[in-house]
Amino acid sequence: MASGINGRTKICGIIGYPVGHSFSPVMQNAAFSAAGLDYAYVPFPVEPGDVKEAVKAVKAFGLVGVNVTIPHKETVLPLLDQLSEEARLTGAVNTIVNHSGRLCGYNTDGEGFWRSLGEVGFLPAGKTVLILGAGGAARAVAVAAALAGIKRLMLANRTEKRARELACFIAEKTGLPADVIPWPEDKGGSLLGEALSGADLVVQATRLGMHPNEAEVVPIPYDRFKPGQVACDLVYNPMETMFLRKAGQSGAAAVSGLGMLLHQGALSFELWTGAAAPLEVMRKELLKEVTKQKTE
Repeated sequence: MASGINGRTKICGIIGYPVGHSFSPVMQNAAFSAAGLDYAYVPFPVEPGDVKEAVKAVKAFGLVGVNVTIPHKETVLPLLDQLSEEARLTGAVNTIVNHSGRLCGYNTDGEGFWRSLGEVGFLPAGKTVLILGAGGAARAVAVAAALAGIKRLMLANRTEKRARELACFIAEKTGLPADVIPWPEDKGGSLLGEALSGADLVVQATRLGMHPNEAEVVPIPYDRFKPGQVACDLVYNPMETMFLRKAGQSGAAAVSGLGMLLHQGALSFELWTGAAAPLEVMRKELLKEVTKQKTE
């Protein structure tokens, strides 16, 4: 907010359930203030049964737009007037923009992910990518990877059926076939080890290791990582998960999920305002929030 709420303040927000844990309000409000924009960002806890009414309220209250988080990213799709290509292919929306009463859904997760990796010099074209997990985050990254021109996509999930379902989804939506890699309970399967050592990028897209369960370890053979690889954990709190620590000890470059959160939020900011996002201000606020939660 530039100078507090007044009669001309434009409102953005986030809908989800719960939303009390979200870092987006502090990040976006700091960005609006730094950019001198008379905007405010508000969290809206919306229970699953109230999603339709909440989307209608975006129009009724004249909101500029909202972010959409769990568990509503898929539910909102049929309630919108238009979808971006990324939202349509991913089957999920994380940003809604109100264009004079016409609600358009976007998915900035994929581009936010690649922008965060761009900060460490990773370019996806022609690369081999292994994704651990098969939920919504894995799907967003897999679609983005296929669209970015990777050479090979590999998927591993503890429930193999879900990995196969995701592989079929990616092939249908993007035309890129994905190899499903067995992920045995004992973590030491040779096929998973070969996939890890053969990947240019390994993405940890499960909730393992997320605050407050920082001691959880993703069960994979970490000794198969090597220098020249990039290991990215979509978990952003804590910034250094056990996955990143162990991958880094084997020589891989470690990338926190905080960068993806930053860049997807910056893209939302730009969609709502038409202005360039103050990235370093937003980054600083996110780092403060992670540090604050670590000490609480």
